[in-house]
Amino acid sequence: MYKRLQKKYKQHLQLDLHGVTHDLVSDLVEDFILENQYDLPLKIITGNSDKMKKIVVHILKTYQFNYSEGDYYNRGYIDVLN
Repeated sequence: MYKRLQKKYKQHLQLDLHGVTHDLVSDLVEDFILENQYDLPLKIITGNSDKMKKIVVHILKTYQFNYSEGDYYNRGYIDVLN
């Protein structure tokens, strides 16, 4: 059964920003979303840093991507939507 589910549900591409300094985030996120813009949705793991989230959201707004921020139990990621 696992193989059947694996074929049906594609894994989201993700970028993990844990351990990345704030000055490098904008370049990494910009490259990631532009290279994978046809493979949406994408997941960007930001951790709980508000500054990191603001940088990512600013880039997503600049390129006019729709996004959603985390969920009730885990606010440490941003989904890039189509």
